[in-house]
Amino acid sequence: MSEIEFIPNKLSKFKAGLSSKIKKFLQKKVLVRIVFLALFIAASVFLFSLAKNNKQLIGTKSLLALSKISNLLPITKDERKEIEVLNKLVESFTRKDGQTKTFLLLLQNNMELRPGGGFLGQYAVIKIKDGAVISSYFEDANLLDQRIKAKIPTPYPFERMLQLKRWKFRDSNFSPDFPTNADKAKYFYRLSGRDSSDFDGVIAINSQVLNDILKIIGPIKVPGYVAEFNSDNAFLKLEEIVEKQYIMDPSIDTQNRKAIMKKMLPIIIDKLFSFGNISKLVDLAHQEFRAKNVMVNFTDESLQALAESAYWTGEMAEDWNGDYLMMVDANMGSLKTDYYIKREISYDIDLTTEKPLVNLNIIYKNTAPHGDWRTSDYHTYMRLYLPKGSQLLEREMVNNISSGEDFNKTYIGFMGHVLIGGETDARIKYELLADFPRDNYRLLIQKQSGVYEIPVKVHIKTKNGDFNQEQIMNSDLKFEIKEEAK
Repeated sequence: MSEIEFIPNKLSKFKAGLSSKIKKFLQKKVLVRIVFLALFIAASVFLFSLAKNNKQLIGTKSLLALSKISNLLPITKDERKEIEVLNKLVESFTRKDGQTKTFLLLLQNNMELRPGGGFLGQYAVIKIKDGAVISSYFEDANLLDQRIKAKIPTPYPFERMLQLKRWKFRDSNFSPDFPTNADKAKYFYRLSGRDSSDFDGVIAINSQVLNDILKIIGPIKVPGYVAEFNSDNAFLKLEEIVEKQYIMDPSIDTQNRKAIMKKMLPIIIDKLFSFGNISKLVDLAHQEFRAKNVMVNFTDESLQALAESAYWTGEMAEDWNGDYLMMVDANMGSLKTDYYIKREISYDIDLTTEKPLVNLNIIYKNTAPHGDWRTSDYHTYMRLYLPKGSQLLEREMVNNISSGEDFNKTYIGFMGHVLIGGETDARIKYELLADFPRDNYRLLIQKQSGVYEIPVKVHIKTKNGDFNQEQIMNSDLKFEIKEEAK
């Protein structure tokens, strides 16, 4: 198979033509997250309290439909276990024991995807006592980074694709493993001159949660603003109001540009509390954990073990003893192009060869109609995490730049590019170790935080025949082959 590489040397013409003032503003990465955070804090106690008293309302329906023509079956999640965990976490955080708990919240914009979910543009430190938020502190990540004087080298893709030489807090979520990112965030927090020893936990929240909230409570309007905010456009509209005009005209006073947030927050909270369908509200909290839009890392070992048992900690599955795949993208184009990126995955493995042979096809579609102040051609650093010992054989439409081992997996790093309105069909061929277990085949495809609605096709060739399955990935997917009894 011939090798084809598509490696543009420049970003889009639009970005290349930006004035120096606009570029400087973009580099500040001032993102809209205060509303998103406050919504989550205010709604969490309410939703978890509902969950505590209405556990039966969380249905035990299967998340994945079973194929009628295949013995390749998805392994469904144990929802009863998740409900039990949710109940225990609720009890812990609503307990009136006079104890103050402090959390670091990482507010991530998944329209600019990073391995840990989304670009980390803002953070908060909140204190909770007797089930209520007693204090909160918000700050842009850039302000924290300005206090970091240490010269920590960036991971290689940042230096090569973004010319960043110093690694700081805003880029700390470069791992697909959330516990690693939580530790790295606290590390940079300490480098800024602040104490992180009293944190009881770190919580990451993706911007997708805001749209998901509006999906169940319906659209809203904010007095004094023409725009209607709904589940499709909420975060986009908010960015336009508080960013666009200031990017296009840096001379405008930015002091009151976030005034809309103070008006929007009580409207949404009021609709949440008056919303009649309690089951949908409970399911919302449940859904955000499953989709990795919310990930938690607790210092309390018992709480962390609870969260781990429900797979809500965003951990890499180091101990998985079957076939494995995780596709991890990092937007290296600086803009919010991930909003327009659609992905499809086709996984084809042949277990009848001397070494199991995998053909992986990843289709990227850039559906952006044109380039503008937040959208460009798509530039990604993609890592594939595979079973340990996997060997790359061929590649098309991607440029191989790194490989190694981490989390008991082999990873291969690529650069990929997708033009506005275009499509890139990345094809990767690799082989597993010859002694890879072929009986009782199981496959785990872990989902990256910040991506959703990805069609996945799986085809497995065995000595007993071919097996096929198709699913939509909104959480981790697990499959196993159930052989017919002879």
